[in-house]
Amino acid sequence: MDILYHDKELAVIVKPVGLESQAQVPEALNAALGGTFYPVHRLDLNVGGVMVYARTKQAAAALSKAIQEGSMVKEYVAMVHGMPEEAGDWEDLLFKDSAKNKVFVVKRMRGGVKKARLEYRRIFAGETSLVHIRLHTGRSHQIRVQFASRRYPLVGDHKYGSKDEVAAPMLFSCRITFPWKGKNLSFEAMPDWAQQG
Repeated sequence: MDILYHDKELAVIVKPVGLESQAQVPEALNAALGGTFYPVHRLDLNVGGVMVYARTKQAAAALSKAIQEGSMVKEYVAMVHGMPEEAGDWEDLLFKDSAKNKVFVVKRMRGGVKKARLEYRRIFAGETSLVHIRLHTGRSHQIRVQFASRRYPLVGDHKYGSKDEVAAPMLFSCRITFPWKGKNLSFEAMPDWAQQG
């Protein structure tokens, strides 16, 4: 696990695929740096990328506030099947079926349904396309569902329609930016599969 930055209040890391972000990453950080680490956002088990953890309850509250106010910007890269348009701004209504741990796009607002919005731009295109995504809302499986519902499932995302042999969804949290003590901090990393093009 790469540690990009740490001080007495924060730790910014690149979460590997297969490490659970709510418990296993804080344990790994404790082993590496010592102390308590508070998760303020999450990535799916089979998704890697840049994450920030708080080291104090005050820092956790400040980061959570930034998320609620929309001032924490999360950006991703994903490899998708097919060729979406060059850029898009998508809004959908998502419903999570907790029993199946699966999310669906639905047509109308009702109990348990949440609005989801993302913007994307295509970096290169072919049978599979690399896209850069900015999340405006942080819904469960949001990127995976919004692309799959338009028939561009993520490469490796067998839960949402991909039929390939890739073991895990090709989705990566590539940059996180947030306000901190009067400055904007930004951290980034890129997976090997996104270096082409």
